[in-house]
Amino acid sequence: MSREIQQLIPALAASEGAGVKIKRSLGQGPRVRHDPVLMLDEFNSENAADYMAGFPSHPHRGFETVTYMLDGHMLHKDHMGNRGDLKAGDVQWMTAARGIIHSEMPQQLEGKMRGFQLWLNLPAKEKMKPAAYRDIAADTIPVVALNSGASVKIIAGALSHSGKTTTGTISGLSTEPVYWDIALPAGITEQFNVPEGHHLFLYPYEGQALVGEDKRLVNTSTAGLLSDGDSIAITAAGTEPLRLLLIGGKPIGEPIAQYGPFVMNTHEEIEQAINDYRAGRLTA
Repeated sequence: MSREIQQLIPALAASEGAGVKIKRSLGQGPRVRHDPVLMLDEFNSENAADYMAGFPSHPHRGFETVTYMLDGHMLHKDHMGNRGDLKAGDVQWMTAARGIIHSEMPQQLEGKMRGFQLWLNLPAKEKMKPAAYRDIAADTIPVVALNSGASVKIIAGALSHSGKTTTGTISGLSTEPVYWDIALPAGITEQFNVPEGHHLFLYPYEGQALVGEDKRLVNTSTAGLLSDGDSIAITAAGTEPLRLLLIGGKPIGEPIAQYGPFVMNTHEEIEQAINDYRAGRLTA
């Protein structure tokens, strides 16, 4: 059964951290989510004033953050002593869970800074587990080249194609996340097998996509939420090549209470997170 576009969510300009200019699609509001995905931000600028202030030290609890760099250099530091240099093609997978305090600061004075940050929810039983952090170097992430000239970079999930299955760097999580970076030459169509029952969306960041059997147009910097199914057909529209993210996971189906960087299940748990942070207990 082929997946089709159910909803289009154009990214809106916003500001995060100490004034970093971003575009936000999922996460624009409490009803603009796609369980288990809470938020997707895109940052893309050659103007240092748009990103130099960075993301000074701040807390998180109750979910995971995934930062994927396309261009530029960011430095991660956290209360556990982790230090990660995030450069072109690298990924940072951080499980805030019970609590983490970290910063992400640019390590360049000029040039392009481009990438994405995804917020991925955790089920209630995992929200208070110990925090974890992982740096994933670009050259360790599998890339599958297809006969059409298309390619798929598999950060999370598994791609089955031409009788072979390639598993991404991240696996074994309860939400069974999918995170692919797909490149299609202009005019090329590819059909991909995807997990049935997962909530999935795609996000073109270069070029435009025609999606599904009805070839629904999805513009650049627009999240296209997908219906259920076990496959998806994607065409690079027009005369330009296409780059897009295909992201999602197994839905959790639990209530969400959010206050800024804290995502729990109840308002009482949010109040506890705020009190823990103020009292220095968030990471204890």
